[in-house]
Amino acid sequence: MAVAFILVLVAFGSVLFHVLSPWWWTPIASNWSYIDYTINLTFWITGVVFIAVVLFMGYCVLRFRHQEGRRATYEPESKRLEWWLTVATAVAVAAMLTPGLFVWHRFVTVPEGAAEIEVVGQQWLWNFRLPGADGRLGTSDVRNVAAENALGLNPEDSAGQDDIVIEGGELHLPVGTPVKVLLRSIDVLHDFYVPEFRAKMDLVPGLVTYFWFTPTRTGTFEILCAELCGTGHSQMRGTVIVDTEGDYQEWLQQQQSFAQLSARTREAAQKTARIRP
Repeated sequence: MAVAFILVLVAFGSVLFHVLSPWWWTPIASNWSYIDYTINLTFWITGVVFIAVVLFMGYCVLRFRHQEGRRATYEPESKRLEWWLTVATAVAVAAMLTPGLFVWHRFVTVPEGAAEIEVVGQQWLWNFRLPGADGRLGTSDVRNVAAENALGLNPEDSAGQDDIVIEGGELHLPVGTPVKVLLRSIDVLHDFYVPEFRAKMDLVPGLVTYFWFTPTRTGTFEILCAELCGTGHSQMRGTVIVDTEGDYQEWLQQQQSFAQLSARTREAAQKTARIRP
């Protein structure tokens, strides 16, 4: 009786915890409410199954408890029960996976006219690149990565000379503008995650992954790494600020291009060479 009662408490206590506790996500700040709907659907399907299984266990503990004179029967298989379990499991899994496939298709189908930015992960910081006046990002190669070229941009590519390079700083985005996010890692696996955007994608060395989203409200949001990437993983954080169009353009004018950073690096190297005896 005690075990059956505890199982019933676990089932209903789980429901009360879900309804009454403040564990819900942060307020959404992008267009990906579809992801919330999909997670909710998955939660309720798995939650109903969990409660049904726990209550069934409680029923079995109570119904088939030991009683004087009762003998257990041996039934190694039940075709009818196996069919029911197979069909019910298949329907439940399909119900959970199908909405996710539609959402994933939306997640990687970038609308025309979306602005492109690049996020580069390395142990243990985030770097960013935005297109310059030409509206195009230049090419890059991990073999170009050096102290003076942290993102590995191709110095021979004219399209990359005006690219805005932000090393370990804040990323700014204009509100209401669709953005295609290109993701690249120069060392190990990382994962770009902004909870308020419902945006999450792995950065895989040797590959360029991507997704898109539209920021829907201004504010400051934290970037997390959601893939264990070494001893400094928990400190691999960044900041993305969603501005009004005017504030974004004002911030953009204050940033330096790849050509400007390269020129400063050369000047610093020349000064150092002149100082040395």
